[in-house]
Amino acid sequence: MYPQVGTTDGPLLAMSSMDDWSPADSAELYRVEHWGQPYFGVSSHGTVEVYPTGDPAVAIDLHDVVEGLLARDLHPPVVIRFPDILKHRMQMIRSAFDEAISENGYSGRYQGVYPIKVNQQRHLCEDVRTLASEFDFGIEVGSKPELIAGLGLTAGLSDMPLVCNGFKDAEFIETVVLASKMGRNVIPVVEQAKELRMITELAAAHGVRPKIAMRARLTTSGIGRWASSAGIRGKFGLTISEMLDAVDHLRRVEMLDGLYMLHCHIGSQIFDIHTVKDAVREIAHLYVQLVGLGAPIKALNLGGGMGVDYDGSQTATASSVNYTVEQYAADVVHRIQTICDEAGIAHPDIVTESGRALVAHSSLLVFDVLGARRYPDKPDHDRLARALAEESPPQPLLDLLAAYKRLEDEALEVHDLAEIFADAEHAFEESKSLFSLGHMDILARAAAEGLYWATGHAVVRRLGDDLPEDLAGLSALLGDVYFANVSVFQSLLDSWGIEQLFPIMPIHHLDEEPTRRATLADITCDSDGRIDRFAGADGPVGLLPLHPLSAPDGTHEPYYLGVFLTGAYQEALGDLHNLLGDPHVVHVGLGSEGRWQVDAVVDGDTVGEVLEYVQYDTPALRKTLLRDVEGAVEQGTLSGAEGTVLRRFFDQAVEGYSYLE
Repeated sequence: MYPQVGTTDGPLLAMSSMDDWSPADSAELYRVEHWGQPYFGVSSHGTVEVYPTGDPAVAIDLHDVVEGLLARDLHPPVVIRFPDILKHRMQMIRSAFDEAISENGYSGRYQGVYPIKVNQQRHLCEDVRTLASEFDFGIEVGSKPELIAGLGLTAGLSDMPLVCNGFKDAEFIETVVLASKMGRNVIPVVEQAKELRMITELAAAHGVRPKIAMRARLTTSGIGRWASSAGIRGKFGLTISEMLDAVDHLRRVEMLDGLYMLHCHIGSQIFDIHTVKDAVREIAHLYVQLVGLGAPIKALNLGGGMGVDYDGSQTATASSVNYTVEQYAADVVHRIQTICDEAGIAHPDIVTESGRALVAHSSLLVFDVLGARRYPDKPDHDRLARALAEESPPQPLLDLLAAYKRLEDEALEVHDLAEIFADAEHAFEESKSLFSLGHMDILARAAAEGLYWATGHAVVRRLGDDLPEDLAGLSALLGDVYFANVSVFQSLLDSWGIEQLFPIMPIHHLDEEPTRRATLADITCDSDGRIDRFAGADGPVGLLPLHPLSAPDGTHEPYYLGVFLTGAYQEALGDLHNLLGDPHVVHVGLGSEGRWQVDAVVDGDTVGEVLEYVQYDTPALRKTLLRDVEGAVEQGTLSGAEGTVLRRFFDQAVEGYSYLE
């Protein structure tokens, strides 16, 4: 886990002296080399570096980018995309399969397909489309809106595969059939038996022989959060009996030659390679059996599932994976080849829909910290003295003071410290009860609370990382809360919804020791709008090491945190909690002489735009407000100048960012 860091009374467990702290220490503390390679590192002057091509010799200073965006009036929170990382990921996946195919003497070829549900944002999808032409990838869609987007993205690229998953009605299927007639490489995937009948009937009506795929409902179960995506009770796909019926139907209508692809999917973020191997074994056996029955299948689509190592642990856990891209490709190719060779069946082309593994690394989120709440590590001696000077101080206050004073004994053992805090906790609970019943005044109540926090801090300082089981949650209880100018529900929905871990760290000050530990709270009014689980070496931890927001001289400078590997799903899933809209999105590329440049800007939602999303008429709102303001001016409750301030606020706010600036 993260090493203990300091408090204002001194370090809990110092990693090094402040003067000895180096950027390398920060890189180790935040485990950048584990989750960030080969795209992220820490510079010699204490900032996060981005290596868009995977080469540390070609570096972009992330803090410099944020400062440059501020100069362009683009304030955090901001999503920063690096198309060059996207290119490197596509090239990596392409190369991994090509090398495995070459090394094994596999006779089929590889084709990658990007499922746009992972991130449908137009600029990113256009980058994918451009790169797909270079690396022989395709596009996958799963709904009518995505189909329209996919047809637009592949315009002029008739050979680019457009795989159509998901449930389909007659309108959807007729569009696919006509696109095939137009010369597009559109491949509808049969999810239900009735879809096959519609495809063959509409194809016959329009005189088309489209490529057809059918999805197998595997008995191999998925793993992790999306385990129910596969298995005998899975939502999508045909049973073995239904696949046999489909082959018979295609033979009867003389369209069996159009059965081009066998498809399967076992879920997202498959973290254990053994699950991948089991699924590949089952789908490969289905393939050889169907080909043996006369089905002219040319391609085997394994769906998505290739995972991302979010926490850098390289383990079979929900936020990690126990394999590399190269190992994934090698195992897939070898297993399919072995089964096909044993059956004497030709090797099929291999298709994967690895969206998360393709785009996750290419985007990150940067936001600023607005302030912090700290729980005092010393009692307020003046307030305590005044509370004790009252006639008959409440017994819980006296008990808390006694517990705190007992900590002066240097000979205390671990069990003694645990007992002292248990006594303090009991006395604090009693103080809350007395106050609620009206038997303790507010001064004594405040003094009791101060003693409670101070006692907890003192116990943690004495024990460091060696907290006994009954005090395991004490460090998290005493940690700071840093208030983040971001909405978890808009920009990091998986952190809230499925407790996804993302790498989070400061993007600057990394040449200084982080002496605070904190959880993060966003600016929504929802208590769930927080992040209190962070990636650690031995599993999730409850506090993130951070720097003080104020310098020793009391000055306060902007403090920026980065959340990394956010390119998959976070933008697509975000909602409008508290009407906090989409943040700014900036595409950053490599310019001349090693400098970075802004390639594209997608402005974040304005207040007016998010109001319109929920059917508010902003001109009507303005008229209503102005009527109220003028009425107040006429009545003398507002001056004319004050009314102008309100009007200007409304006009500027409606056109401004939905986040704090």
